[in-house]
Amino acid sequence: MAKAPVLTPQADDFPRWYQDLINKAELADNGPVRGTMVIRPYGYGLWERMQQEMDARIKKAGAQNAYFPMFIPQSYLTKEAEHVEGFAPELAVVTHGGGKELEEPVVVRPTSETIINEYFSKWVQSHRDLPLLINQWANVVRWELRPRVFLRTTEFLWQEGHTAHATYEDARAYASMIHTDVYGDFMTNILGIDVVLGRKTAKERFAGAINTLTLEGMMGDGKALQMGTSHELGQNFAKAFNTTYQLQGAEREHVWQTSWGVSTRMVGGLIMSHGDDNGLRVPPRLAATQAVVLAIKGDDAVIAKVREIGAQLEAAGIRAVVDDRTDTPFGRRAVDWELKGVPVRIEVGPRDLENGTAMLARRIPGGKEPVAIDGLAALLPGILEEDQALLLRQSRERRESRTVDVKTIDEAVEAAATGWGRISWADLGPEGEAKLAEQSVSVRCIIAADGSVPASDDQDGNIAIVARAY
Repeated sequence: MAKAPVLTPQADDFPRWYQDLINKAELADNGPVRGTMVIRPYGYGLWERMQQEMDARIKKAGAQNAYFPMFIPQSYLTKEAEHVEGFAPELAVVTHGGGKELEEPVVVRPTSETIINEYFSKWVQSHRDLPLLINQWANVVRWELRPRVFLRTTEFLWQEGHTAHATYEDARAYASMIHTDVYGDFMTNILGIDVVLGRKTAKERFAGAINTLTLEGMMGDGKALQMGTSHELGQNFAKAFNTTYQLQGAEREHVWQTSWGVSTRMVGGLIMSHGDDNGLRVPPRLAATQAVVLAIKGDDAVIAKVREIGAQLEAAGIRAVVDDRTDTPFGRRAVDWELKGVPVRIEVGPRDLENGTAMLARRIPGGKEPVAIDGLAALLPGILEEDQALLLRQSRERRESRTVDVKTIDEAVEAAATGWGRISWADLGPEGEAKLAEQSVSVRCIIAADGSVPASDDQDGNIAIVARAY
């Protein structure tokens, strides 16, 4: 009888494969409250590496980290009508505390535009206080009706940036810079996902924004995942909270603002973009463990050698782990590391020591080959970069091969069954967008004819990217 696969094959049931992988690779568990999740150490390690890479880019963009309370007075949200209307179905509201009914209910943070603006209005007095560039790493709560681990959970982790500027032009340029230089660079060059950068339609904009910039990734099943967004808020929140700065004399002007964020949803995007029927495939630049050195048997000389190799790799700047748990069968350990997607496995046994070689297994392209132990530290950096480039290339090839140009709504729906459709926004428009939504297909973003981000929705030659989405 054939041995049952460790994971449900993607081709048989992609959602089941996704859930199997999260469980078998020990990434997360469902929490006790519906829609919540427990992120296990290996999954949290992926998020930590994402945090480190993102935090460095955010600070390079001039923003400083701060922290604001997770409890927000309900009255704050009502100050910006479009904002509260957009979030009303997702709000978690606390009405009792300390055994008493609260004088005013408080909302558990769904996003922080309102509470941060309350303090921006205090901190900004003159043009010398601008630009004010703040970021926070936090958790948020949005009551999800159809939860899925990492992709849509009632509570999730994220960063949210909030800025105030003296002019519309400055705010617009900053939102664009975050979109391309921070998010776009990270997702392309670290996550290895060939995201499409575009602008959201009016229907899909963030509640309270005048423009939303998005990054959309194609997952392994052809669906789209919104990986991150950067919003131009105009003066909507500034007027609601009276956030102004003094011009010459006594005249005051409302600030122009942005907000932007990415979340633990990126872990789900990583899984669905790069995972295969054998498990995760983690991009080497992201991987907390780039190489694992495995002792095949509990021979003293083998144990000593794998520890020596691990130290050499660490000294060469490679993030390496030594697995000398020889009380656990080698086959089981090899499968576990393959499930976790560690880019490189270096397997050493007694016979390898005799030959001065180790078996090098590459997770991303697949395959094994013997290599000289003495040359590993010099060999691996180049291999890791090759494999990083391969993931990005595969992501791009999948998106390009499964994106088709269409001219009608029926053709767009057909394209979205297996991938993405590209249709003229002038031909589709808001009416066509509404018809697509009736068939669970959405306009993921609008791009210019040359693939760049257009300056406006109605720019001549704009193309709508349509797909089914997570």
